[in-house]
Amino acid sequence: MNTLSYKTVSANRETVNKDWVLVDAEGQTLGRLATKVAKLIRGKYKTNYTPHVDCGDYVIVINAEKVFLSGNKLEEKVYVRHTGYPGGQRELTARELLARKPMALVEKAVKGMLPKTKLGSKLYTNLHVVVGGEHKYEAQKPKTIDLNTLK
Repeated sequence: MNTLSYKTVSANRETVNKDWVLVDAEGQTLGRLATKVAKLIRGKYKTNYTPHVDCGDYVIVINAEKVFLSGNKLEEKVYVRHTGYPGGQRELTARELLARKPMALVEKAVKGMLPKTKLGSKLYTNLHVVVGGEHKYEAQKPKTIDLNTLK
């Protein structure tokens, strides 16, 4: 037999099938939620996953303010940023960030689990985090996924 009877199929921009997925963050642990959402955005749950192509789904995370942090992380986890001026380092605890911008907590966790490349920046645009149960993406007809069933 001169040829293989099977071929490895790589996904590309034209052949990718992207869906809209709705995830409820209520009662979910932040890190476990972020890893599963990052895998959904990356496309790792699909059979035609290709590492260098955006083959993941668009993910909507609702109830971002009801996410759970275990242990003393609400008080001890610190988010550091810099204003760009001398002495401009600013710190916020997870509790302060949750009070100020609840969706930033989930966004930062998911962004940290995506690749630090141009592809990672493009994948990050597929994440939509919403405070509360209502969202503006009803026209896309997202299907609801229970994160507890995913590995």
